[in-house]
Amino acid sequence: MQWSMNTLPLPPYIEMSVHSLSGILWTLLLLFLWHCYRMGSDLPSVGESGKAGSRRSASGSCAGRKHNDHSKLFNGEPKRPFISMEPEEDEEPGRGYVTPVLSHAVFPAHASADARKLYSALQEYAKRYSWVGMGRIHKGLREQVRLNDHSTIQKPHLFYLPDVPSVPFFPRDAHRHDIEVLEANYHVILAEFQAVYQRGTDSKVGWTLMGPKGQAVFPLYSSGVCVAANCRSCPCTYRTLLSLRTFISSNSLGSAGFWLLGPGSTLGSSYGPTNARLRCHLGLQTPPLCELVVGGEPQCWSEGHCLLFDDSFLHTVSHKGPPEAGPRIILSVDLWHPNVAAAERQALDFMFSPKP
Repeated sequence: MQWSMNTLPLPPYIEMSVHSLSGILWTLLLLFLWHCYRMGSDLPSVGESGKAGSRRSASGSCAGRKHNDHSKLFNGEPKRPFISMEPEEDEEPGRGYVTPVLSHAVFPAHASADARKLYSALQEYAKRYSWVGMGRIHKGLREQVRLNDHSTIQKPHLFYLPDVPSVPFFPRDAHRHDIEVLEANYHVILAEFQAVYQRGTDSKVGWTLMGPKGQAVFPLYSSGVCVAANCRSCPCTYRTLLSLRTFISSNSLGSAGFWLLGPGSTLGSSYGPTNARLRCHLGLQTPPLCELVVGGEPQCWSEGHCLLFDDSFLHTVSHKGPPEAGPRIILSVDLWHPNVAAAERQALDFMFSPKP
């Protein structure tokens, strides 16, 4: 039996003309444009951003995100640091990360001259680039005044970055790459230091004397500035520093160099300038009875190994060995705190740019 197309039932749209199909397409396009217009008209205006923020914080979606974060934390999954762009409910009015920037809040009147200079530098940076990612820095400048008024075990005297996880000593995993690079070049670094040390610890050959009992430093970077003559004396050490991923080499918060501490010397308790950095010590010559105490926790150096600590905690250094033990020698390198974001590093480089 033969079949023909005339015997098959055809759907009605086959018989529609081209004009009818075009009309349907235009109708669908108009409906889509109307839908986009309605969705856009429902967005909050700029003046209602505060109310919209409060509605979002009270919505179920935010509650769901908080519940999800807690579940990840209790399940053992590491939780990524999160910077809230809205003030917390229990926070003082005007103390949010973005609120002072948007509302032009007045900087604390009793702030120090250094804090005012840093605030002006931050404003200049934001004018050239953006305020995006500057919330913690802005908040830290305002809270620096209150921090200096209280006695505490951690008190960075120049700049405080809030919401940065801080402990006196950090594990190797915090900067595994840079620590492994320094330790792998231990023998080369030690040989270059010995060549420099044999010439004497005189200021004419690049040393800076710090005290009467063998306290001296041979700087390679001083406050973010390369000491060219000293780096030429230690080319392999200089190249090693440049190969580090987190070395602070572009602002006055960062330094690197060889530090000597003679027997019977003790460096009094002090605070570092900021909690936005970590200090790494590579032991080169570590006699017995040498100790570093940070935040009340004592540690000893070991030759060929690194100690990573936050020097914004109250810390002391001592060498109680006999005179024949010789000086304690370390290579000190300043690294970024692992919790400081790339945008914050760029801003801090601008704010603390080395003086010409």
